[in-house]
Amino acid sequence: MKKLIGLFLSVSVLLLAACSKQPDTASSEQKGDAGALQTVVIASTGSDADIWRYIATLPETKAAGVKLEIKNFTDYVAMNTAVANKEVDLNAFQSYAYLVAFNAANKDKIAPVSTTYLEPMGIYSSKVKKVEEFAEGATIAIPNDGANESRALLLLQSAGLIKLKADFDPVKGTPADIIENSKKIVIKPIQMATAVRVKDEVDAILLGNTLAMEGGLNVLKDAIFYEPIDQSTKLNVNVLATAESRKDDAVLQKVGALYHTEAVKQYVQEHFAGTKVDVNKPTSYLTEANS
Repeated sequence: MKKLIGLFLSVSVLLLAACSKQPDTASSEQKGDAGALQTVVIASTGSDADIWRYIATLPETKAAGVKLEIKNFTDYVAMNTAVANKEVDLNAFQSYAYLVAFNAANKDKIAPVSTTYLEPMGIYSSKVKKVEEFAEGATIAIPNDGANESRALLLLQSAGLIKLKADFDPVKGTPADIIENSKKIVIKPIQMATAVRVKDEVDAILLGNTLAMEGGLNVLKDAIFYEPIDQSTKLNVNVLATAESRKDDAVLQKVGALYHTEAVKQYVQEHFAGTKVDVNKPTSYLTEANS
């Protein structure tokens, strides 16, 4: 009997010793997980997607503890909806003005994580070489989506073709806000993605630079007029965006910082001929009255 009791006690001691070691094993596994790369999914399109695919390959990205996965989208609203619903972590395609317009029209809000670049919107024409050459009644196609429509109207005003009311809203403005149109220019809002295809069917089109480049156009060389890059175009700075509740997420902030590395600046210069001007500012820059 004593032998049986002794054997039972020995087994119990061994089991207790084994159990006491389990927390150490779990702890080491947790340490291993902490050292793993965290996957961040970015919805993007066109040249923006190309840039982020390049960033995904950089040693700086791995050093930041991040693995980037780029999902290609073709619909702008779908990209913002996916971010707002947290189906993806970030998106990269839009100006701050477009983001503001989206938030005004939707219950689920998104927010900028970081600024990326500004690229000018241009006026492209196969029929004239200068804005002064437009004939009376010329038809000019502009984007029909929220902020881009307002942006296009401001560009037409900068070009001297129209005049907008003094309190024109740079996010929600429409052709109804035109108060002077001496050449009786016909403003034709169209889907931005189709603009390059109708370029020869109208007297001119207004394009953001991403779509222009996809259509083989360089805003600095091919546009007959383009936006000045100054404080008046601050709302047009492109941003990396996420769901509003995640705007201060430390990992997403790291991803935003990756855009401004020297390697990315060189890539953008080489592939986009200076048409994407790096803007490395805090997101508060976008909302400050004067900066």
